Amino acid sequence: MSSLTHSLRRVYWETTAGCNLRCIHCRRTDILTKGSPDELTTQEGKNLIDQLAAMGKPVLIFSGGEPLFRRDIFELCSYTRNAGLPVALSTNGTLVDAARAAKIKESGVYYASISLDGARPATHDQFRGKGNYERAILGMMHMTNLGVKVQINFTVTKQNVEQVPEMYQLAHSLGAAALYLFLLVPVGCGVQIADSQMLSAGEVETWLRWVFKKDQEGPLAIKAICAPHYFRIEAQYLNGSSSSREASRKGCLAGIHMCFVSHKGDVFPCGYLPVAAGNVKLEPFKKIWESSPLLGQLRDAEMLTGRCGACSFKTVCGGCRARAYYAHQSVLAEEPYCAYQPSAG
Repeated sequence: MSSLTHSLRRVYWETTAGCNLRCIHCRRTDILTKGSPDELTTQEGKNLIDQLAAMGKPVLIFSGGEPLFRRDIFELCSYTRNAGLPVALSTNGTLVDAARAAKIKESGVYYASISLDGARPATHDQFRGKGNYERAILGMMHMTNLGVKVQINFTVTKQNVEQVPEMYQLAHSLGAAALYLFLLVPVGCGVQIADSQMLSAGEVETWLRWVFKKDQEGPLAIKAICAPHYFRIEAQYLNGSSSSREASRKGCLAGIHMCFVSHKGDVFPCGYLPVAAGNVKLEPFKKIWESSPLLGQLRDAEMLTGRCGACSFKTVCGGCRARAYYAHQSVLAEEPYCAYQPSAG
């Protein structure tokens, strides 16, 4: 397979497992009140950044936990900018006051995301704790006032799905750069609420069709994340076809154009798929990215099984590999929350 077909576009680095919130749908179960002694040191982090810079210009997204828990976070952001990589920050927003917003801007962060899991305070705070709706929005305002583009991430569950249209209007009124709708992935704390909060395959289909139409209308960019079957719906709408001629993946990019590096240095295809491809403390990132058998499997759509394997949209979609692993303990199994039946065309 040509290296161009799995060029590295984005790397999410879980800089720390420490966080000030205890969200009920967090992908982690062991959130800490302070940084872990196992996390990459400042120098190890810089070594990783140098390795990424040598591979091209992937966007490096600093995440956590809460990345602002790291005392050296702005040093690392500045180092990344100076290495020539685009710098982004994934934060819950609640710790961003005016002073931190200024440091975020000065350190080279051009794009940030904050999480809102409800268009109303009571809904959001049920997921993330009392008072955090207002704190998150205030943090967003501090950043946007300084010219940092900020997108809003919204994890869609049964509890808040009816607020999606309202969330779209709120995001637009707040001047968000985009609204990203994440389908819940049962991992970490999310496993505990999966049975009660996961949308059914039929509900997912309905809302993904709504997202497609809304994205065509504008004015705010809206994307469905961890919902690769969106691109099957897109192809059906645009081409009126029961198959896709796309030669490259647009859906699940885990291990294909993106990956996740844990605070311990483990490299995962994405932050929701708990199967490691290697560790940057033990071997070079480039070697892991180019030679991992796990990543090789994920890059070959012909290895998919079940309905995904039989689907004519498998190249463009690929199904969510994390939800497949959750349901079947296989990274190549079928996506369990997709309503499409390949045999029916």
